[in-house]
Amino acid sequence: MSTQDARPEVDAIVGASHGDPFSVLGMHADDDGRIVVRTFQPAAVSVAVIEAGSGKVAAELARIHDDGFFEGAMPRRKAPFRYRLRLDLADGPVDIEDPYGFPPVLGDLDVHLLAEGTHLRTYDRLGAHPREIDGISGVAFVVWAPSAKRVSVVGDFNGWDGRSHPMRLRHGCGAWEIFVPGIGRGVAYKYEILGADGTLLPLKADPYAFYAELRPKTASVAHGLPDWQWRDDAWMASRAAVNAREAPISVYEVHLGSWRRVPEDGDRFLSYTELADQLIPYAKDLGFTHIELMPVSEFPFDGSWGYQPIGLFAPTSRFGPPEDFQAFVDRCHGAGIGVLLDWVSGHFPTDPHGLGLFDGSHLYEHSDPRQGFHMDWNTLIYNYGRREVENFLLGNALFWMDRYHIDGLRVDAVASMLYLDYSREPGQWVPNKYGGRENLESIDFLKRMNVEVFGAFPGATTVAEESTAWPGVSRPTYAGGLGFGFKWNMGWMHDTLRYMGNDPIHRRYHHNDLTFGLLYAFTENFMLPLSHDEVVHGKGSLLDRMPGDAWQKFANLRTYYAFMWTHPGKKLLFMGGEFAQRREWNHDTSLDWHLLDRPEHRGIQSLIRDLNRLYRETPALHQLDCDGAGFEWVESQDFENGVLSFLRLGLDGTAPVLMVGNFTPVPRHGYRLGVPRGGRWDELLNTDAVDYGGGGVGNGGGVEAKAVESHGRPYSVELTVPPLATVVLTAREGAR
Repeated sequence: MSTQDARPEVDAIVGASHGDPFSVLGMHADDDGRIVVRTFQPAAVSVAVIEAGSGKVAAELARIHDDGFFEGAMPRRKAPFRYRLRLDLADGPVDIEDPYGFPPVLGDLDVHLLAEGTHLRTYDRLGAHPREIDGISGVAFVVWAPSAKRVSVVGDFNGWDGRSHPMRLRHGCGAWEIFVPGIGRGVAYKYEILGADGTLLPLKADPYAFYAELRPKTASVAHGLPDWQWRDDAWMASRAAVNAREAPISVYEVHLGSWRRVPEDGDRFLSYTELADQLIPYAKDLGFTHIELMPVSEFPFDGSWGYQPIGLFAPTSRFGPPEDFQAFVDRCHGAGIGVLLDWVSGHFPTDPHGLGLFDGSHLYEHSDPRQGFHMDWNTLIYNYGRREVENFLLGNALFWMDRYHIDGLRVDAVASMLYLDYSREPGQWVPNKYGGRENLESIDFLKRMNVEVFGAFPGATTVAEESTAWPGVSRPTYAGGLGFGFKWNMGWMHDTLRYMGNDPIHRRYHHNDLTFGLLYAFTENFMLPLSHDEVVHGKGSLLDRMPGDAWQKFANLRTYYAFMWTHPGKKLLFMGGEFAQRREWNHDTSLDWHLLDRPEHRGIQSLIRDLNRLYRETPALHQLDCDGAGFEWVESQDFENGVLSFLRLGLDGTAPVLMVGNFTPVPRHGYRLGVPRGGRWDELLNTDAVDYGGGGVGNGGGVEAKAVESHGRPYSVELTVPPLATVVLTAREGAR
């Protein structure tokens, strides 16, 4: 750049509108063959160039713009050399490294893979990474903003001045980068972006931030990839068996902000460390095999429960730093508990510091609101057809598995991703290229996500919250499915809760609500969810939804839980359900732990503990959860008596289990049911047991199956089935 050409370039730097600051700032050979250094230092009185090796002054730079642009040639220098800048500031001189004297952050292969949409470890490069370059410590910042005219990193280290650190554009992939020397972990930062039309956008948080300020603050925090010394090698080597279709999977769903709080300290949240101390042993004691966490990706609004995340790569700072969350997962694994994470890839919020209009264009979202805006949630929808956006989401899925050892992702709102007309009226959606309602780009994304997760992390799994009859959600992609490990059985949940909400006198007219789910129970690898969605928005608690007086409410809930735990499918229960929380869930307060002072609530908790133990220790109750060979009806149509009975079967040689549920307040004596074996059938569980809060009606620990044919079987038992209760029996070993 010659002197006569300098003024427009200088004005653009000073005015923070230059799109290629590295072509101007730093050390360059000019048109006359001289080595020239240029820097913009608005706070400096004077600037000198210092030889890095000797510490000698190589040149004094001249101020060529009143706002603080300095330039100077190096006498007798014919080649670039390592240097520092000495700034004469109001409070004295200081030596700094020049950010514009460092080489590019991204390598050529990174640029190629990012442009191609195949860089599955994007988190290794994008974001803020403390590192050394040429022996100098600092932070490397990289952000994708291809339509921006200029991007600067701003933060505490430069007074949030967008003129100080404008970034280099890597044209091949649309990413902007800069290495800022002399700073490290813990500095707050955002990106100042000038849109292509010259509009200065609201400051943006880093989409790849690994840590963020505690709300209501919204800045990202330079942290780098969290680095924990994991101690879960044994768990990771064996978790495939824990997540298998044949395994007993019982999930405790938790909202970390309201499981338990500290009322004596301003009702604050528990930290990740405190949660590890309290939540893990609690879940272990109750026999849950997994903890599912409602979203922990950083989110601005508590009332979204995490389902409107801003920072997909940052565990929320509400409970502590990233390493503490890693330690929480590690301790779960040490206790033999898997960790599932709610993952939101279907939409994102419109907060001005978020992804919406990130570089002044519809970068992450569709430009057409008929494709890019969720009317139900007032959120934006990812453009899954854009390879870089797909790469962003794929990289995030793999990130949680890689850096946090997450054992499975429960993907939120899959139905909204599958259908272009989801919750839309005619004219409010755009058909696919074949004229259909299927979101082909989203379907391809979900398939690829599952292929990549299962391929890269053997033993991990995925779970779909999918509320429609979409076929093959949990079937492999090579067989035409979406490739998920499991699918929530929303139909079962809605039908059975509707049934349980009826007064027992009317249940005979709704008996099919209990049985209909078995018509399709083995079309997917189902998980039976009683999730947070069932105890919010005026629905009341599970206990509240049961009819009758107080005793009947508890009895109904006990028999329902036993029906669920013996029904084919993996189990999921939202926190509070395990001790019959009385009020609807409130994310702003702790669960009502004081209820455990009452025997009826302790009884429910004891039942859950015993159901989990029974499910875990009884092969017939879990080995064929997802296989029709593991289930046989005994009597499905006794709607007059409100009794339902079935057999659960395991692999060859496994003792069969008989479940009998009485959904009326009338005890059934001498109730005959056909069974496949004679001899003693032991009563494994009776929800009317006194220890659970019941009346103690039962079968004295078991019954004898006699050679009396019934229900098409050569043997039968005569049972006493308590009122509003479920009994579970199994053939004693050696029974014929």
